[in-house]
Amino acid sequence: MNSINLSTTAFTFLAPYLFTLVVFLLFFEQISYLKKRKNIPGPVLVFPFLGNAISLVRHPTRFWDHQSSLAKSSPAGFSANYIVGRFILFIRDSELSHKIFSNVRPDAFHLVGHPFGKKLFGEHNLIYMMGQDHKDLRRRIVPNFTPKALSTYTSLQQITILYHLQKWDRLSSGKAIPLRFLARDMNLETSQTVFVGPYLAPEARERFNADYNFFNVGLMKLPFDFPGTAFRNARLGVDRLVKTLSVCVQQSKENMKKGKEPTCLIDFWMQETVKELTALSESGETAAAPAPPPNTSDVEIGSYLFDFLFAAQDASTSSLLWAVTLLDSHPEVLAKVREEVESIWLPESDSLITGEQLAQMKYTHAVAREVLRYRAPAPMVPHIAAEDFPLNESYTIPKGTIVFPSVSESSFQGFNEPDRFDPDRFSEERQEDRVYKKNYLAFGAGAHQCVGQRYAINHLVLFIAMFATLLDFKRHRSDGCDEISYVPTICPKDDCLVSLSRRCARYPTLSLH
Repeated sequence: MNSINLSTTAFTFLAPYLFTLVVFLLFFEQISYLKKRKNIPGPVLVFPFLGNAISLVRHPTRFWDHQSSLAKSSPAGFSANYIVGRFILFIRDSELSHKIFSNVRPDAFHLVGHPFGKKLFGEHNLIYMMGQDHKDLRRRIVPNFTPKALSTYTSLQQITILYHLQKWDRLSSGKAIPLRFLARDMNLETSQTVFVGPYLAPEARERFNADYNFFNVGLMKLPFDFPGTAFRNARLGVDRLVKTLSVCVQQSKENMKKGKEPTCLIDFWMQETVKELTALSESGETAAAPAPPPNTSDVEIGSYLFDFLFAAQDASTSSLLWAVTLLDSHPEVLAKVREEVESIWLPESDSLITGEQLAQMKYTHAVAREVLRYRAPAPMVPHIAAEDFPLNESYTIPKGTIVFPSVSESSFQGFNEPDRFDPDRFSEERQEDRVYKKNYLAFGAGAHQCVGQRYAINHLVLFIAMFATLLDFKRHRSDGCDEISYVPTICPKDDCLVSLSRRCARYPTLSLH
C-alpha cells in the first residue's frame, strides 16, 4: 500500500514538470516549423509530430492539389508542409525542379526514391549512387539500349503483349474487367523476358513472381522489420530476387565468353563486360591478378537488374492504364492510331512489327508522349537536402527537408492548352517537346534521368498499337472513375474497368523465327 502511495506522490510531484516538458516540446516543434517555413505558403500551425500525415494518407490527391494551389498563390513557385516530424517542400516551378534534379550530389540533394528504400532495396542500388561511381555504371549500361538491342527487345515485347491481350480477351468475354493487375502481370513477364530471357526457367519464374509480390506488398507498408511482417517478407523477397538474378548474370557471362549472340538485355550488358574483364585478365598475365572493375560482380549486376525491374513495373503499368483511359475518352485519337498502324502493319501478316515500322508510327509515338505528359506516372520525385541549399535569392532549403519536385506540375506549364489531351503537340509541325523541353520531365532530368526511356517509350507505343488494332474496348464509366489514385504511381480510381472483344479477323501468330 505504501508503494502505491509513494508512486502516486511521485507522479503528482512530476506531473507539472512532465506537462511543462510536453508543452515546451510542442512549442519548440511549432517554432522550428515556422522558422523553416518563413514566409512561403503553407499551414500556419501543424498537428504535433504527425503534421498533415493523416490528410496525405487518406486523400493524397486532395493533399497534393492543395500544395499545388498554395504554390500557385505565390510567385516563389513552391509551398511547405509538415509530415511525421519532417519539413517538406513542394516545388511547382519547372526551373526550380531542374535545379533540384541537377544538384544530386553528397553536399546538396540525395534521391530518395522510396522512404525506406535503402533498407528494402539493399546495398547495391542505382537510385542512391552519385558521383564518378554512378557515371561509370551508367557508361556500362549504355550498350543495353543501342538500336540493335532495342530491336531485339521489341520482338520479345510484342510476343508477350500478344499473349496477354489474348488472355484479357478470354477473361473479359464481353464483361468489364479491371486492367490494373493484369497490366502489371504483363509488364512483369515482359521485364523478365527482356531483361534475363532464357536464363529464368519456368519454375524459377513462379518463385520470382511470388517474391516480387512480397516486395510489392511490403513497398506500401511501414518498415516494421520483424518475422512475419510484410516489410520483412519484402526485404527477404528482394534478397532472393537478387540471388536469382545474380545466377542469370553468371550464366549470361558464360554464354558471352563463348561468343554467342545476345538474346536479352543482360546479354548485351555482359557482352561488353566480358570483353573488359578478358582484356584486364590478359593484361595481368605476367603480374599479380588485377582487381576486377567496380560494378561487374554477379551480385552487383543482379542488384542493378532488380532496380531496372522495379523501374519498369509500376510506372509502365500506370502509363498503359492511362493510355487505355485516354484513348477511350478521345475516339478521334483512337481512330487516327488505328488508321496509322493498319497502314504500316496488319495482324494477318503474322509478322512482328520491325524497328523501321515502329519508327514510322509517328502519330502513335506522339500519343505515347502525350500520355506521359498528361498523366506522368510518377508525379513527384522526392529528394532530401543533405545540407542547407539556396533555392533562390530569398529562400534557403534547410538541411533534412524532403523536397518534392513536381513532374506533373511542370507538364502543365508552357505547353499550348496544357489541360487538353492533344498528341498533335508532338508533331513535326508543332514540336512542343522541343519548344517546352524544360517542362517535359516525365523521365526526370540531370544525372539520374531515366536511362531506359527509349525502351519505355517503345513499350508504350507497341502496347497502344497492338491494343488498339487487335481489340475493341469500352470503358465502364462510373462517378469519379477517372480520378487519380496513388498506388504509389498514379492510376485511374476504378483500376481502368473495361470490356474487351477481338477486333481483328484473327490474332496474329508471332514468333522470333
